[in-house]
Amino acid sequence: MRNLGHELGVEAMSLYNHVANKDDILDAIVDLVFSEIVLPSGREDWKAAMRKRAVSAHEALLRHPWSTSLMQSRTKPGPATLRHHDSVLGSLRTAGFTLVNAAHAVSVIDGYVYGFALQQINIPLQTPEQVAEVGESILRQLAGEYPHLAEMITDHAMKPGYDYSEEFEFGLDLILDGLERARDTA
Repeated sequence: MRNLGHELGVEAMSLYNHVANKDDILDAIVDLVFSEIVLPSGREDWKAAMRKRAVSAHEALLRHPWSTSLMQSRTKPGPATLRHHDSVLGSLRTAGFTLVNAAHAVSVIDGYVYGFALQQINIPLQTPEQVAEVGESILRQLAGEYPHLAEMITDHAMKPGYDYSEEFEFGLDLILDGLERARDTA
C-alpha cells in the first residue's frame, strides 16, 4: 500500500478511505481487466461469439501481462467478472450445450487463452527483427542437425508478414470445432 500511495502521490493510510485492504485493490484491478473483454451479445452464432471473446481476452492479457496469474488467483469476483462468466455460459447454453459441456467449453477455451498468453508474454521475441536475429543464429548453428526446426524457421516464422497471433487463432479454431462436435453428439 505504501508503494501504491507513493505512485499516486498520497499517504498510504489515505487509501484506506477508499478500500479496506490490498485484496480489495487486486479484486478491483481484475474486475477492470474483465471489463475490457468483449462479451457475447446473445444475438450472434456461439462460435463467432466465443471466438470474438477469446481473441478479446487474449488481447487484454497481452495488454496487461501481469494480469494472467492474478485473474486466476482472486476469490471475490466483481460485477464485471460475474457478468463476463454469466454471459459466456449463457451464450453456450442458448446454443444447445448441456450444462456440463458448457462448463467444459469455458474451461478448455480459458485454459487455452490463458496458457497461450502466458507463453506469448514470456517469449523474448516480440518483433520480426528479433525473430529474424534468433532464427538466423539457430540456422547458422544447427540447420544440419535439426532440419525440421530449420524448415519451420525459414519457411514459416521468418516469412514476411508472419504473426505469432495467427498460431493462437489456429488453435482456437481447432478448439471451437471440437466443441461443436461435442455439443452435437451430447
